[in-house]
Amino acid sequence: MDFQTVVFYFFSAVMVLASLRVITARNPVHAALFLVLAFFSAGGIWMLLHAEFLAIALVMVYVGAVMVLFLFVVMMLDINLERIRQGFWSYLPVGALVGVLMVVEMIMVLGGRYFGLEGMPAPGPVPDGYSNTKELGRLIYTDYVYPFELASLVLLVAMVAAVALTLRKRKNVKKIDPAQQISVKRDDRVRIVSMGAEKR
Repeated sequence: MDFQTVVFYFFSAVMVLASLRVITARNPVHAALFLVLAFFSAGGIWMLLHAEFLAIALVMVYVGAVMVLFLFVVMMLDINLERIRQGFWSYLPVGALVGVLMVVEMIMVLGGRYFGLEGMPAPGPVPDGYSNTKELGRLIYTDYVYPFELASLVLLVAMVAAVALTLRKRKNVKKIDPAQQISVKRDDRVRIVSMGAEKR
């Protein structure tokens, strides 16, 4: 077993343990920090696969932006942990069934002959001047342009749906109707009053 394989197993073990702690930690802040550790471990595995751009993007985008935002939201919200834990046992059978199905699917995928070490060998040495960022961009915008556009459309629909679901009308909040503001006329805003002169 060479050094690269040892490093791979180390990062994989850390990522699996951190992922388990994300769903088993009682404190939401600790769960978010374990998720940061899982992202770092995933970035290390990407580096072993000579995908430096994906590793840096994973660390910068998720750890540097998304997870920091999650951490601030979790710390700022007053989460009632006792209320969350009340419905745990009622959802446990469904959650256990989904977990067992996911484990069976992963065993079927990873245990097959197409996903073993023989079917997925380690990447070979890259030539001088090779840029995986350039190669990734070429593949995305040539061979996989339609799935890329479809993924962006799905994210756009999800973003619009999230805005629509969280948009609520509150009673004590002042708001402006843009349609009414645009269709306003002069007579609706200005009233000219004829007044007599006070001094002659």
